Order: sequence, then C-alpha cells, then structure tokens
Amino acid sequence: MLDRAARLRQLSEVDQDLIRLVQDPGFGRWLEQITATGGCAHPIHLTGSTTTRDAATGEVLHHYDTRNEPGERLLIRCRNRRATVCAPCSRLHAGDTFHLVRAGLVGGKTVPADVRERPRLFLTLTAPSFGPVHRVTTDSARCRPRRDAQLCEHGRSLGCPAIHDVSDPRTGQPLCPDCYDYPGHVLWHAHAGRLWKAFTDNLYNHLAARAGRTRTGLRHSLRISYAKVAEYQKRAAVHVHAVVRLDGAHGPDDPPPAWATADLLRTVVRTAAAAVRLTTPYSAALGEHQLRWGSELDARPLRAFGGGEGLADDAVAAYVGKYVTKGATDTGAGLDHRVTSPADITAAPLPAHVRALMRTCWRLGGLAELEPLRLRAWAHTLGYRGHILTKSRVYSTTYAALRAARAQHTGEGGTPGTVTVAHWRYVGSGHSAGAALIAAGIADDLAQNRELAAEELDRRGGDVV
Repeated sequence: MLDRAARLRQLSEVDQDLIRLVQDPGFGRWLEQITATGGCAHPIHLTGSTTTRDAATGEVLHHYDTRNEPGERLLIRCRNRRATVCAPCSRLHAGDTFHLVRAGLVGGKTVPADVRERPRLFLTLTAPSFGPVHRVTTDSARCRPRRDAQLCEHGRSLGCPAIHDVSDPRTGQPLCPDCYDYPGHVLWHAHAGRLWKAFTDNLYNHLAARAGRTRTGLRHSLRISYAKVAEYQKRAAVHVHAVVRLDGAHGPDDPPPAWATADLLRTVVRTAAAAVRLTTPYSAALGEHQLRWGSELDARPLRAFGGGEGLADDAVAAYVGKYVTKGATDTGAGLDHRVTSPADITAAPLPAHVRALMRTCWRLGGLAELEPLRLRAWAHTLGYRGHILTKSRVYSTTYAALRAARAQHTGEGGTPGTVTVAHWRYVGSGHSAGAALIAAGIADDLAQNRELAAEELDRRGGDVV
C-alpha cells in the first residue's frame, strides 16, 4: 500500500496533468475528440491525412490532416468488447451484437421479416463432466449428499453436505483436485470448435435421415443458420448458447420445406449432439481422449411477440449482447491477457482450480505432439481459442456492415461518386493520468444521459436498445 507521501505525490501528478491539459490552447478540440470516442478508456492515436475527390472531375472536396490537431494526432475508439477494459466501447459492441442477433430472429438489416416464422431454437450445449465439483443448489438442497462416508483414492470425501450459493468460493471447485481430469478439460476446450462443427454436420445428417433424403439432397432444400456465443461456467468449462434457424437452401430469403418444423429441430439437436465423438491425436504422455458434448442440453423455441410459448426474441438478443462484453476475468475463469511463463500463472489472482487448468495448458503445450493446439498461447483462456461470438455466413448482417451504417449515419462514411485516399500511421494508445479522469467523466455523463433517455422512452411506451 502506498504511504501518505507517495499518495500525495501521485495526486499531485494527476492534478498537474489536468492543469496542463486545460491550459493547452487545443483543449477544446481535444475534448471534442474524447467526446467523439464516447470517453473510450484506451483510445488509439493516429497521425495522417485523408483526401476526398470527385470521382469524375478529380476536384478535391475535402481534406483532413492531423497536423492541425492537438498533439498532431487523432483519437479513435479502441473497440474492445470487454467491459473491464473499456466500458464505453463494450457498450457499443453489445449494441452491435444485439442488432446482429436480433436481425437473424425478426428480420431487418437486409434480412427479410418472415424469418420470425422459421423453425428457431435457443440452444445450450455444455461440456461433459471432468470430475465432481461443488455446485449451487436450490431450495436449501445440499451440494452432494451421500449416505456413506466413501472416500476417493486420495482420501477425500466423494460427498459434500454443504449448501452453496453463487458467492461461495467453493462453487465450481473440484471435490478432489487430484481426481479431476485436467488434461481432458483442457483438450476439450482446445477442440471446442471441432466439436461444434461435428454437431452441425450431424444436424444435417440426422435431418436427412428423418426426411428420408440423402445429405446432398437435403442441402438442395435446407440450410442451417446460427449465431453462437461461448460462456464459462462456474467450473471454468465453456458451454455454448446458440440461436439455430432453419432456412431454405438459399438462406434467409428462402423458406424451408414444410416438413422442417421447430419440433423436429428440437428432437434432432438432441440426437445430433449425443452422436458427436472426437478422438484426440495419440500422445505418449496422455494416450487418446474421447471428446463429446455433455449430457445437459437445453433447447427452447423462440417467439417473436408477446403471446405463446418460448423465449422472446429480444430477450435472447439482449442476453447474447450483454454476455459478449464479459471477459475471462469477469467470470474468474482465466485472464484477459496472455501469460508468458509459469511465474505469470503463479502470480495471477485466480482460484486454485483455474490456476491448475492454466498450468495444465502450459505443461501440455510443451509436448511436441500437441504443439498445433498452441496451448501455451491460450493458457489464459484455459485452452479455449474460439471467438466469443461466431455465426454462419448468411445468418444475418455483419459487424462491419453495422459499423459502416453507423459511420454513414454520423456523416463519417463515404459519399457516392467520390474517391477517398487515406494515409494513417499508429503512434500510440491510451490516456495520461489526467486525461483518463476526464474521459471517465465523459463516459459517465453519456451513460447517465442514455439511462435518462431510456427511462423517458419506457415511460412513453417506447423501446430502446
């Protein structure tokens, strides 16, 4: 902990930086840049210029150069999705994700509105058990009650009479760390992408069998579209939430065959997941591991409007949008930055179970036969190397299209009939101590204004994202 003199010196440095910023002749323009980034916590600093010309005549319509900016640089958003890294940018990313997922459910953003009539499910696939862990229970039920006092081979009890809630630090921790299959857990994470691919392949196979068609014949009449997000459970194992939709062969503009119903899809996702089996390459140290999905699978139908059974489309889109802003640090299931040595793992403020998984990644990453998995590079995410959100090609719009539309709406996009030549160079990132305080204040003000606007819209019966 800093002593009083050090704290005073630190405060003095911040105050001096604030005074320097405010007294700078370019402070007003600098403040405009910070506001334009939404108070981004780690803005990117660029230097360069853009020139826009009329495509037909070559006339210069607009020229911008950072030589006239404070510090001769332009600040832009970092666009980090993690709320713990940059709350303003994560909020923007959550909004984009909401619209991306929602468009695939109810239409919009070039997706036809009749997709809401398609067979659709909100699906949750889990990892299998790698060993018993302490779990949250309801109705005052005990964690793992046993009538006997049976012990594992390491002398630890196989039961737990305690009642855990989500705040209990034992939740998700193994009953016996020595019995827990840490290599299996890590290898499952490393192959999660292949497991999802095997699942979607099986969906086509099982749908074809139900329809009495070949897989090739089915592809000529039906397409599976999806958007999925990965989430860490308390036991530090990834599970997958996915919106799955059945289209015709040409995508959202093409309705599926009449026999392709939500009930059929709900049945087939279970058989398709249960049939997935992958075998890891042989390792002299580990042998082979059989990988599969867990037995806990949830498949719920979706509804577009107020009545009927199933989950509301907007609620699902909002859930996915909110989750993508979480990093590994938020869930306690890893770190948001890479580790470079075992010492980094030891020093990280993590639960013992998560630290053991990271150490397993580091150890297995040193095996030549597992080198293609790059486990050391992904030790901070416990071997999981997939994107937080992925989608099939024609599920809906893209992040790039949403950002381009926003730029066009705010006047930052290109104008038809013009040609823009840009020359930019990265020169830094982040804020000084005083600038960080000002940016945080701007971000707080913008967030408060948004909350007030949302309350007003809600009072009037409107809607806000």
